[in-house]
Amino acid sequence: MKCKMRFTGIFLAVAVCVSFGNFAVSADKEYTFSEILIEKSGGAVISGVNEETPIPVGTAAKLMTVLLAAEQVDSGKLSLDDKLKTSAYANSMQGAQVWLMPNEEITVDELFKSVIIGNANDAAAVLAEKVGGTADNFAKLMNEKAAELGMENTSFTNFNGYYEDEKQVSTAKDIAKLCAKLSEYEFLRGYFTCWRDFVRGGGAELVTTNTLVRNYKGIIGFKAGFTENTGYYAVCGAERDGVTYIAAVFGCEDEEFALSEAKRLMNMGFSEYTVFVPPLPEKIPAEVSVKGGMFRTVPLKLGNVRSVVLPKGAADSISSRIVLTDYLYAPVEAGDKAGEVQFLRGDKMMFAVDLTASQPVDKMDIKKALVIIIKKLLTF
Repeated sequence: MKCKMRFTGIFLAVAVCVSFGNFAVSADKEYTFSEILIEKSGGAVISGVNEETPIPVGTAAKLMTVLLAAEQVDSGKLSLDDKLKTSAYANSMQGAQVWLMPNEEITVDELFKSVIIGNANDAAAVLAEKVGGTADNFAKLMNEKAAELGMENTSFTNFNGYYEDEKQVSTAKDIAKLCAKLSEYEFLRGYFTCWRDFVRGGGAELVTTNTLVRNYKGIIGFKAGFTENTGYYAVCGAERDGVTYIAAVFGCEDEEFALSEAKRLMNMGFSEYTVFVPPLPEKIPAEVSVKGGMFRTVPLKLGNVRSVVLPKGAADSISSRIVLTDYLYAPVEAGDKAGEVQFLRGDKMMFAVDLTASQPVDKMDIKKALVIIIKKLLTF
């Protein structure tokens, strides 16, 4: 998907769809400020303020709508060229919209543009009804996916967050997890990084309010907006040299601060931290003894060693050590833990990776022992 950069002197009958709308922050409205910066590959939290405090996130719920639709495209159940028909329900949406008419057909490609760039509620409804069958069932799918992603403090009630925005509850940490998953879908990046486009044959202009897409190095998305119960928010991600940081900021009193704070957090990640895979010990045991088994030893398997995020210059403080049991008792199942490789920073353990049996070992009994003896005698 290429971002169209169309400029003309005069726009005739062009409707502009933007995220913030004509909202103003009430002078007596108090918001819960929360923010987080994570590194994508390991999910490490670099910085946070109230990052696990449940708050209304309103229209940020559309990020989950995009994810569920993206899964359908990725699996082949939907194509970007597919044309979907607008229902009367989708046409009834208020707030940000691209003014879809009942029975009007629009491609999935244009629906993604409308939701991601223009925050369009009617376009989100079309996607939700296609993926979930009904808007209510789609909300169930949203919550099921949230649980699957480990978004422990999240509850969605609808696909757009414009309605009942106080009931779209999540946390800065949970939304960052959601965006980490979104970043895995490469075909979405063009939508998330396009600041201006058109749909419906040029009849609706889309302008993103995530202004960082215009000038922040390595930006990959995601969304900025405003809801009455949340205030201004910005959820942004950027990738440089294979490292991705995601910042989520909620509860701000003005748009500029939300975006500048997200930028500050990402700048901090890139300038002050480094991401690397810690080195393994020189010799990792290939097997461990088994007592009472058909075999005397069982091969070992080391789990995946994840990357870590540290302040720049701190890599030399990382060490590793092996902790291993003397033996396992039969029967042994594949995956039974025999020990672990521990990774430490100074004298403090950061994390450990299990050493496990790579195959089963049955318990020895008289019958099995006799079979072994007879086989040896026959081959003597």
